[in-house]
Amino acid sequence: MATYIASLVAVYFVVWWICFMAVLPWGVRSQHEEGEVVPGTEAGAPVAPKLVRKAIVTSIIAAVIVAAFIYLVRSGLLTLDMMPGMKEPPPAGMR
Repeated sequence: MATYIASLVAVYFVVWWICFMAVLPWGVRSQHEEGEVVPGTEAGAPVAPKLVRKAIVTSIIAAVIVAAFIYLVRSGLLTLDMMPGMKEPPPAGMR
């Protein structure tokens, strides 16, 4: 059971970061676009990145993806046998 929970945490962690990288550019307005470039900063720097909101949205999206993954695995719709090369080990010369 502990291994199962650790695996779920690892999967959630990876999915969360992938989703976070996808969500980061949503709604970003640069200083140049807003016309408020602060001296000494890059004009392309975001005015208000809203990272907390993006982290919450990312957490929800990642939870839905992991829940769908759990459902697919537990229902038997997704198995290791469906993945190429998982049924039998590679030939001895390929190791």
